Amino acid sequence: MKHVTVAGCGIAGLTSAIALQENGWEVCILARERFENTLSEKVGAIWFPFAIEPAEEAARWGSKSYQRYLKEQLPDNGVSFIPFTIVYNASSDTSWVQKLPEEAVRESSLEELPFGAETAYVAVVPLAEPPIYLPHLFKRFMANGGRFEQKEITSLKQLSDLDTFVVNCTGLGAKEICMDDELLPMRGQILRTARLDIQSCVNSTQDGALSYIIKRKNDCIIGGTDYLNDWNMNIESNDTALILSRFHESGLSSKAPEILEEIVGLRPKRSEVRFAFDTQYPNVFHNYGHGGSGFTVGWGCALELAEIMTQHASSNQ
Repeated sequence: MKHVTVAGCGIAGLTSAIALQENGWEVCILARERFENTLSEKVGAIWFPFAIEPAEEAARWGSKSYQRYLKEQLPDNGVSFIPFTIVYNASSDTSWVQKLPEEAVRESSLEELPFGAETAYVAVVPLAEPPIYLPHLFKRFMANGGRFEQKEITSLKQLSDLDTFVVNCTGLGAKEICMDDELLPMRGQILRTARLDIQSCVNSTQDGALSYIIKRKNDCIIGGTDYLNDWNMNIESNDTALILSRFHESGLSSKAPEILEEIVGLRPKRSEVRFAFDTQYPNVFHNYGHGGSGFTVGWGCALELAEIMTQHASSNQ
């Protein structure tokens, strides 16, 4: 049986590992942290292409992920499809709309418009709640014969020496491992609140003014910030106030949300997703730099890389 090590245990690492298992590989996940301590655990995890390039590939990966999430809807695994109002303007990239089923997206009515917006789509999209879905994926991976090892990788040479084939899903950690100057943190601060009976929505039309609400099974995520090249992992009271101010400006609720938790995470933003074999270490396939779209494109990238790796292994036998 072909053997591969996947570095990273967030959504990219877990989906990549399972997709490889489905292609007949024996897989070990090696990571500095288990899934519950990764960025993937902290995010809203709704399907929405954000802060990811190139747009054409992101739309393709997002479409494949959308189709996979249709199959991922299992009892109590955290995956559901919900209506999501997505504000856009003349400068917005809306190519993702063409990749959704026609019946899954429509123009918003005037009554549905949040944030004082003039135009928006209402799309029925996947929501994969991390506290439920990530442990579900990890359990599936282990049940499929997977192995997990906790270890920190600090260099590309060390990564290459792990196995005959290696998949690099280390997210922002790849900045040090690969000495990748194109990979930058995009700081996000969010609020986890008591559940509100309002429609999930997002407005990402202005850089530095990201605002969204995601209604989950037992709580809500209200965000956020999108500060590029900001390594600050501290909770900032000014950002909390800003998030709450934008929430009230949305006009969706006059009630102040009950804050359960304030959370900060660093998105791995890159000029383009690195999705290719390494030129210096050709046994390493890179799959990182997904910006704010890890859950949106995770399955699409995973399914493609599993096919690429399987074909590559066959041609090198």
